[in-house]
Amino acid sequence: MKIIELAAENVKRLKAVSIRPDGNLVEISGRNGQGKSSVLDAIWWALSGTSHIQAVPIRKGETEARIRLDLGDLKVIRTFKKREDETFTTSIVVESQEGARFPSPQRMLDSLLGELSFDPLAFSRMDGRRQLEALKRFVPGVDFAAIEKANKADFDRRTDVNRQAKTLRTQAACINVPADAPAERIDESALVEEMERAGEHNADLERRKMRREQAAQDIATKRRDAERERGIAADLRKQADAAEARANVEDGVANDLQSRLDEASALPQPIDTSALRLRIDEARSQNHAVGLREQRSEIETKAREAEEASAALTKAMDERAAQKRVAIEKADLPVPGIAFGDEEILLNGVPFDQASSAEQLRTSVAIAIAANPKLRVIRVQDGSLLDEEAMAILAEMANAADCQVWIEVVQSGRSTAVVIEDGQVRGAMAVASQAAE
Repeated sequence: MKIIELAAENVKRLKAVSIRPDGNLVEISGRNGQGKSSVLDAIWWALSGTSHIQAVPIRKGETEARIRLDLGDLKVIRTFKKREDETFTTSIVVESQEGARFPSPQRMLDSLLGELSFDPLAFSRMDGRRQLEALKRFVPGVDFAAIEKANKADFDRRTDVNRQAKTLRTQAACINVPADAPAERIDESALVEEMERAGEHNADLERRKMRREQAAQDIATKRRDAERERGIAADLRKQADAAEARANVEDGVANDLQSRLDEASALPQPIDTSALRLRIDEARSQNHAVGLREQRSEIETKAREAEEASAALTKAMDERAAQKRVAIEKADLPVPGIAFGDEEILLNGVPFDQASSAEQLRTSVAIAIAANPKLRVIRVQDGSLLDEEAMAILAEMANAADCQVWIEVVQSGRSTAVVIEDGQVRGAMAVASQAAE
């Protein structure tokens, strides 16, 4: 399906044009600012949804605009009306050849419309990444965005995991474990409890010793008191009985204490705690070494886990890459020799931008033709950048594929070129168009 006739009124810079293409290469020529781009935009606006229409589609000073496309089997009419606030409304009608109107015109056009916005010249000037994105549409069943998003997330996660593993390895390496460090810890708490029991034993022993020394002192004191009392008895016979009685009492107490002292068992030897302290110090030193070994082992375990997580992320990324690679290998790409690189497309194994200008043009045009399988129309802006050889290639490919190429140029030597001047068709093509009407 191609364009048989384009008619446009008051669209952008156009006043009123009616164009019936002659051949597959349709040159829209004329000086800058005369309305060439408006012709190509009118084709796109007639077929695409409202989201693609510019903010001011109506010619300055006018309130309505109209585009009519005759596609043979279909006729498309899009109208624009200006509102008071300078915005616009638009409506579209799609009719069959018999005059029947489609109830959902835009949906019907969307089913026919390929990538009419795909400009092969613009494609050839894109950077490698944007060219790669444009070509991805020819690989069905692969969600490149989802794959790239998942790979980006896994790549970032792997970077963090690798950084963590490296940090853990560094931390483990900084822990100096003595070569003779034992494998097991010593129970310090048992030694400390033994130390406490020894201390309590020695303290009790000391208390008992002090009590015995005090008892000896008390005996001596009582003996002295008894002798003093006897002296008093000798000097004071009147008080002799009382003094003697008191002496006897003191002797009794002294005898009792002496008896208890004599019968007391010998005090045990004190416990030497220096050896126990040495054992505790040795246990603490050994446990510190064991602790260093356990700490390093724990860190090394975490490092291994981080490295295993990194390997799993790498595997997931590789699997997605393999999935994408298989899908690309199975895809029916529009040009022999074209392939996907990492950040660019390849042509016969070399980066696309290193191919000759003719190869780039042929490839870009072939992609544009493949992108429009139903509506055989391509739009090309900036056609003045093409030399005669390139124009010949474009015409050759258009005819070979039976595809209509609408191209914007400033000047053309072809008699079939459509000349736009001040928003209208001028020259020989204008006469042919008017005669056809």
